[in-house]
Amino acid sequence: MMPNYATIHSDETVPFWRKVGEKVHEYDCKFILQLSHSGRQQDIAGIENSGKKALSSTSQTEPFHGSLCQAMTLAEIKETIQYFADGARRVREAGLDGIELHSANGYLFNQFLSSGINDRQDEYGGSLENRARFLLDVIRAIRKEVGNDFHLQFKISAVDYNNAVTFWEKPGNTIEDSIQICKWAEEAGADGVHVSTGSLFPHPLNPIGDFNFDVISKTYDTMLSSGVETTRNYIIFRKSFLHPLFNIFWNRVKKQLPPQAFSGDDVKDPKIKKLLEENQGRNLLDAKEIKKHVNIPVLCTGGLQQASYIRQAINDKYCDGVTMARTLIANNDLVKSFQAGKDLADKPCTYCNKCLLNVTENPLGCYEQDRFNSYEEMMKEVMSVFHPTQFEHSSK
Repeated sequence: MMPNYATIHSDETVPFWRKVGEKVHEYDCKFILQLSHSGRQQDIAGIENSGKKALSSTSQTEPFHGSLCQAMTLAEIKETIQYFADGARRVREAGLDGIELHSANGYLFNQFLSSGINDRQDEYGGSLENRARFLLDVIRAIRKEVGNDFHLQFKISAVDYNNAVTFWEKPGNTIEDSIQICKWAEEAGADGVHVSTGSLFPHPLNPIGDFNFDVISKTYDTMLSSGVETTRNYIIFRKSFLHPLFNIFWNRVKKQLPPQAFSGDDVKDPKIKKLLEENQGRNLLDAKEIKKHVNIPVLCTGGLQQASYIRQAINDKYCDGVTMARTLIANNDLVKSFQAGKDLADKPCTYCNKCLLNVTENPLGCYEQDRFNSYEEMMKEVMSVFHPTQFEHSSK
């Protein structure tokens, strides 16, 4: 739903991605590009999509922001499958190292997979096998396009919690449903699975952490033209007396969750220790359940930023690897500090989610001023995304 994402939707974009890949490879790193379709969680309305209904598995309006959508025809499904295969072919032509299909967090694949969203009556709806058909058809189409020697992983919401905030919705897929989908995806040709949670974005469990009304009340106006429920949300976010009511719904699923898989090594700062205990490794229990039933590597996301914790998650077979996003926005040298023997960054990510809530209007960066010596220092780092790069003039 965020603007300004880089795409690989046409052959003309391949030279750009080739240059990006070459730069990444200079640092002895692999580059896996994520292919996604937002479906009814469509991008913020602009001149290219204003007034258009998004394509989805359903014609039911997205409940949180209220973006309008229409159920895809069989012809549109077939066309979209080929779009994904074409995208994968371009990724390979660009010399990148693999792809990830974003089939979690309420995006198009999840809209097909979820029993809480998919209300189709054809071969792409109804039973779990039918709901999984779109994802499996895409995996098979990509394999046909790029062969079996190119890395292909997919991301899945282990549990949908589709009614976490919008309590009138159906709950959606269970962990048992997702285990079966993962087994089918492995048979279809997937090389790995990336475990997340939630069939909505944002979702109380993804990304887990604070919901900052101070930020969202300033940035949500960008969303106003994107859905029929955005005015409702805008009023809730702007009126402080409504915040406690919103928090009841936002936090109710968190209170139902089992305790974390384990706690990390002792952390001296009591505030950081509490934040880690509440947020780090949120999806590990689900990842471990999936790992018991598949033979492909299982990656896990969810607030991970402590070396000893990540090491134990892998050693104790909760997962085979972890992924990080917000924690790398806060400390983009985090991996190097792990390599140097540090267990935790000097100024860890606080899970405030201000990076996410700012990104609809402002540059991607860490907006937690407590992590900086001054507002000016914070803004200097945020605005560094505009520093010239060697790709500045690279269109070919």
